[in-house]
Amino acid sequence: VYSEIPEIAYKNFLFRDTTDLLGNTSLLGVLTFTFVDGDGDLGLDQPPDTATPGNPSYSNLFFTLFAYQNGIITEIGEDELEFPLAYRIPLLEPEGSDKTLKGEIEVEFIYVAFDYDTISYDFYITDRAGHESNVESTPFFILPDLDSLGN
Repeated sequence: VYSEIPEIAYKNFLFRDTTDLLGNTSLLGVLTFTFVDGDGDLGLDQPPDTATPGNPSYSNLFFTLFAYQNGIITEIGEDELEFPLAYRIPLLEPEGSDKTLKGEIEVEFIYVAFDYDTISYDFYITDRAGHESNVESTPFFILPDLDSLGN
């Protein structure tokens, strides 16, 4: 028996070089975490056309980015990044009489031009009833020099 409040656990964060459709070399980070939700109400239906990332009707996976520079940890806001750190887990529905959902979720981050070399993330999910999971954290990572990728 699992709680109706979702629980998440950080698994890993892997990096690799990648190339976009225009041939630009960038760094791809893939965060993997596990989840369990006792009443199986994770994920959201297709959003309305007017919903945008960060809007509660659109997002259910939320990140906070931290940078480590000169011995100081600083939270980096979405206004500074110029893109939201909120994502959408699509609708998940359990089959059968057991409503428990368990699994892994992978989230991809692409770093093309990035001002920070040492970062970490805090993250959590919400279910359709509005229950917030625990907050998990990645370790701090040192990103390679993005200018040297592909050389």
